Amino acid sequence: MITKEIKQKILKALEVSRSNFSGSDSKFAVSLGISASQYSRTKNGELDRVISDAQWMSIARKIGVNLNDTTEWKTANTPVFQFITTQLEACQAGSLSAMLCDMSDIGKSYSAKHYTATHKGVVYVDCSQAKSKQRLIRHIAKSFGVGSTGRYADVYEDLVFYLKTLPTPLIILDEAGDLDYTAFLELKALWNAVENTCGFYMMGADGLEAKINRSISVKKVGYTEMFSRFGRRYGKAVPLGKEEKEKMLQASAAMIIKVNAEARGVSVDVNKVLRKTMGDDRIPSLRRIYKELTKIGE
Repeated sequence: MITKEIKQKILKALEVSRSNFSGSDSKFAVSLGISASQYSRTKNGELDRVISDAQWMSIARKIGVNLNDTTEWKTANTPVFQFITTQLEACQAGSLSAMLCDMSDIGKSYSAKHYTATHKGVVYVDCSQAKSKQRLIRHIAKSFGVGSTGRYADVYEDLVFYLKTLPTPLIILDEAGDLDYTAFLELKALWNAVENTCGFYMMGADGLEAKINRSISVKKVGYTEMFSRFGRRYGKAVPLGKEEKEKMLQASAAMIIKVNAEARGVSVDVNKVLRKTMGDDRIPSLRRIYKELTKIGE
């Protein structure tokens, strides 16, 4: 049962999400998976018997609302966050395309999601959840508020047409190494169709770089062209040298620990918590920071 308090919390987050959505109320409703009339009534304060509990849950998931009583995660201005934000800003402003292939667990996805939530005309895609051509294009279309349930060819053409009407749209493709081959080819086609009118940012771990290099080496159709369209280089946010890498990632983790400990009102020894998150390679796990801070707050 979704309580009135939770609905009000989601509604408040919806107001923020709507302010960062470039299209009309009708298209915003489509992106949420509800009708225009449902959104209009809900926006005007009708919280009962308009949207089902399942739809409330789905909306909360899509716009990133924390339904628990836990303190929301705070953003630390780490070097990785700065690097990715700067690249995303450049891609969006200039309708450019770039690629980031770097270590896992350094804050790539968090940075991209934060940018999506705070900038207009941006769609974030977790490609591990949209691996096929159809799921990828339909997901992008729905996120922009374009109808996504009809004939595939119509969805694709409507998406291309709509992207050309927006001022500076940006599509962020996270976990891009998980895309099927046909999805890669369709992505190339979409890039061609909206060249100079839409920015693209592809992200992945080292596996994405290996997959592209391997496919290019065996002359697999589409990969050389795609690599060219994304600047013919793999962006790196983390230094390659062992000492520089350790120093940067440890400093970043310490920043995250400090910011979120303060947000929770708990006093911590930052270095002690940091050590608990590090493996034998002296590289901290950002995913463990939340667990360690939760233990302290209990």
